[in-house]
Amino acid sequence: MVSLLLCSSKDQASLNLYNQLIVKDGWSNPIKMYYGTIYKHSKCDVHILLIDNLNHIFADNIDLIHEKEMKTDVKEILVLSKHVSKSEIPALTIHAIGLPGVTPYGEKGHSGGINGEVVPPSPRFASLFKNLLMIAEEMNLHDSFDITLETTHHGPFLTRPTLYLEIGSTKEEWNRKDLADIWVLTIFKCLGLEGTNALGSWKGEGDVMICLGGGHYAPRHKSIITNSDVWLGHILANYSLLFDVEYKENNNAVSWHHPLEKTIEATKIAFPGGRIFVHLDRKSFKGWQRNAIIAYLENRNIPVYRGKQILMLRKNKSSSIIGDES
Repeated sequence: MVSLLLCSSKDQASLNLYNQLIVKDGWSNPIKMYYGTIYKHSKCDVHILLIDNLNHIFADNIDLIHEKEMKTDVKEILVLSKHVSKSEIPALTIHAIGLPGVTPYGEKGHSGGINGEVVPPSPRFASLFKNLLMIAEEMNLHDSFDITLETTHHGPFLTRPTLYLEIGSTKEEWNRKDLADIWVLTIFKCLGLEGTNALGSWKGEGDVMICLGGGHYAPRHKSIITNSDVWLGHILANYSLLFDVEYKENNNAVSWHHPLEKTIEATKIAFPGGRIFVHLDRKSFKGWQRNAIIAYLENRNIPVYRGKQILMLRKNKSSSIIGDES
């Protein structure tokens, strides 16, 4: 099973990251296919795929296409991408993908994907983020950039566990080689391309956190991930939970249950056998919304933990909330 690094020549940061990747030792000569150019690593089950004819956010089912044409199984996709924000704050970001709570369900999304569908996240989510923080600090760039988690958003629609690894937020940052190098070093370390063991490989057992609430960026959830050893699934912003909108699908009212169900389902696919729990950004919800979410999760035997509980339980080696990033 291969890890697929997906790049697009239509994306300046993606092309920058691609160029910094292929100068490293271990890649095969390029293999030209109708859907892109492929490089295979000589020591690890890792492929690079550069697509030229479209932006990666519209590359629906590229995982299944690659499996069919290369006669292999894709374990995960890491998409190398630019990040754009109105604030134009320099940033290195990582997030899972999908369009939870985006209606009308089933239609193509404006930024790729399919409205209402959620793609499983790569189990390396927490490992990649924490190693990104560490490597940026080693390179003395951690104070110059906002290194952060984003909530789940945009396409493409894929089946295999996926994450976006991004450089933001303007053309100046997209083309900086030193920023690409931070991500390349992080990728090499987590995928074992340095000759060491890969990090964040799911072994079929562990406690997995789904994060709910807050805005597009997730500072409260980031604090938990930075300071704990839990595995990380999806992160949903308040706007993905349709508390204030009643949308009708085939004349049936659809509420916040739909995106939450899709998110739980996708996270379970990514972490088979995992013990799912939820962390709420409590202050971002009204009291009745918070109570409704907790009751809904309790009915599905999914516990809700406060941040302090998670951080305290980390210190207790007998606790079940100890993620395994090895």
